Amino acid sequence: MHAWEVARPGPIEGEPLRFVEKPIPVPRDDELLVHVRACGVCRTDLHVSEGDLPVRRPGVTPGHEVVGVVAGTGRAVSGYAVGDRVGVAWLRRTDGTCAYCARGAENLCPGSEYTGWDTDGGYAEYTTVPAAFAYRLPQDLDDVALAPLLCAGIIGYRALLRASLPQGGRLGLYGFGGSAHLCAQVALAQGATVHVLTRDAAARRLALELGAASAGGAAEPPPEPLDSAILFAPVGELVPVALRALDRGGVLAVAGIHLSDVPPLRYERELFYEKELRSVTSNTREDGREFLTLAARHGVSATTHAYPLSRAQEALRDLKAGRFDGAAVLVNDLPPRH
Repeated sequence: MHAWEVARPGPIEGEPLRFVEKPIPVPRDDELLVHVRACGVCRTDLHVSEGDLPVRRPGVTPGHEVVGVVAGTGRAVSGYAVGDRVGVAWLRRTDGTCAYCARGAENLCPGSEYTGWDTDGGYAEYTTVPAAFAYRLPQDLDDVALAPLLCAGIIGYRALLRASLPQGGRLGLYGFGGSAHLCAQVALAQGATVHVLTRDAAARRLALELGAASAGGAAEPPPEPLDSAILFAPVGELVPVALRALDRGGVLAVAGIHLSDVPPLRYERELFYEKELRSVTSNTREDGREFLTLAARHGVSATTHAYPLSRAQEALRDLKAGRFDGAAVLVNDLPPRH
């Protein structure tokens, strides 16, 4: 099969990925073999490619927003058949036995594994996934529309939960890429007032089209104090900016897996009055199921830009340069192999 692999982690402008031929993977007993139809392009893929996230598997194939069909099953799998449509997301496997898994916090499992980081992901014609971590997908959305929901959407929803937005509250979103524009739709559907703060003019226009009450520059104060805020941009300098924008008792959730250094915080100006700063670590499968249900109920949809699988490196360059709003999706335009 054709697949991309991270040959030498480094700046995407230096082409750290290589398009190669690999054997079609063989699923383990508890896994599905998935023929990839589409795979979203996530900023985490950029972090893996550029080495911001330490290499866990040399030559790994990125990609963890996969929409595909089952092409084979391991011997211990039941409940899935060849041809079933499934989604593959970032969280790939947990140990299921640790204290975190036992209390429903499997996203904190020390033995967790991740698609496109620990194991080969969806920038390929085929990938595998443990059947217990695959998502059954609605039939009324096409592959390209669904792909970003499987990470950008799920992580955005997890961040919204971590931000503890009160009913009808005022939410600030810092950065407005693939994840934020899906999170905004959920928050708006639930009755929130949403203020978007981003440096990108096209993203500000998209925010207003989706129903945001305002859209300003990332460093500008919002027009009113915020009950909650989510930092999607991987820019640590925005942490004190967002904390200052919070009302008393407000919560800031940092949604990214990678963040540049945070400058010193001044207690009285940025943390006093019981403001809270929280991180977001992956998601649970229940988060994913809840989000996909809400997305179907409220018509949450991604603004997408399709690239053929062979142009994955170009898509990552465009993501880094901010050349599109919404989310990029790789489309596997190669015929299935047998």
